[in-house]
Amino acid sequence: MAQAVEEWYKQMPVITRSYLTAAVVTTIGCSLEIISPYHLYLNPRLVVKQYQFWRLVTNFLYFRKMDLDFLFHMFFLARYCKLLEENSFRGRTADFFYMLLFGATVLTGIVLLGGMIPYLSESFAKIIFLSNSLTFMMVYVWSKQNPFIHMSFLGLFTFTAAYLPWVLLGFSVLVGASAWVDLLGMIAGHAYYFLEDVYPRMTGRRPLKTPSLIKALFADDPVVVARPADVRFAAPPVDERHED
Repeated sequence: MAQAVEEWYKQMPVITRSYLTAAVVTTIGCSLEIISPYHLYLNPRLVVKQYQFWRLVTNFLYFRKMDLDFLFHMFFLARYCKLLEENSFRGRTADFFYMLLFGATVLTGIVLLGGMIPYLSESFAKIIFLSNSLTFMMVYVWSKQNPFIHMSFLGLFTFTAAYLPWVLLGFSVLVGASAWVDLLGMIAGHAYYFLEDVYPRMTGRRPLKTPSLIKALFADDPVVVARPADVRFAAPPVDERHED
């Protein structure tokens, strides 16, 4: 059993493995009181006035207390982050990292701006960790890129992947969780999907082109498609054979 888990962990792509490891270590460290959540949460005042810039990152790593909700989000993080990195972003590690960076930036910006809006500021002030929202963003992007896959929710009913975010949003509401967290993830995910997949098809321009600096950080492996051994190709035209 331990060997199977180790093998599963080693086979994870680099971004998924790194993020999952950081999230688990951070959450366990807080549960054991090795790390204090008060040093991790998003606090704009401390970031600006006391230069605690790490909070812009650490608030995406802590998934609250270790309970059923924690396991639930770890499952979705491991599953959909891995599916995106291995399929949609296969051979494009830099682009996948940029997607997460874009999502984290959008989520942070929404919370900061929301905190300035009357009647909404109180709700946004309660959102001090955005880890769940970033996970939900990945689920949303995957569902948009794979809308026709058939899925089942707890064996109760089946649906296509296009409705997965809405099913999970409804489940969060039923168990008493904050809908704001999931909605923020959906907003960030839709912003990425529109700018990366929809807008380029409409205009021919790609506004979310990965910066060369980020590409330089990752050595993307080329995707090699193996040719089946039993495939036979026709002989070249007579004209080409004469030219040789």
